[in-house]
Amino acid sequence: MLSREDSRRLAQLERQLRRDDPEFCARMTSGRLEPPRPRRPSLSLILTAVVIWIAALILGVLGWWIAAAASAFFATVVIAAAVLRRPPGRPRRITPDQLPPDL
Repeated sequence: MLSREDSRRLAQLERQLRRDDPEFCARMTSGRLEPPRPRRPSLSLILTAVVIWIAALILGVLGWWIAAAASAFFATVVIAAAVLRRPPGRPRRITPDQLPPDL
């Protein structure tokens, strides 16, 4: 936690930066206020995986075990690609009071 003197000095530095470089401050504060919506896996990839899984089941019933196993594996790879294709979540911001105390 900042002392009063440190808080005062930080506020002074912020005011000086706003006065010296307002364009930089505008760029730093003009970010989106709401977090980006998480992307869903592609519907076409999910449908492709479902069709491949159905084909694997049919091939298994017909006795084509190697083709059924290969199809099931390929469908699993398609689902993994759909899930891994999503971008990671936005990192959360750490406030000064969440920092560990100095040793």
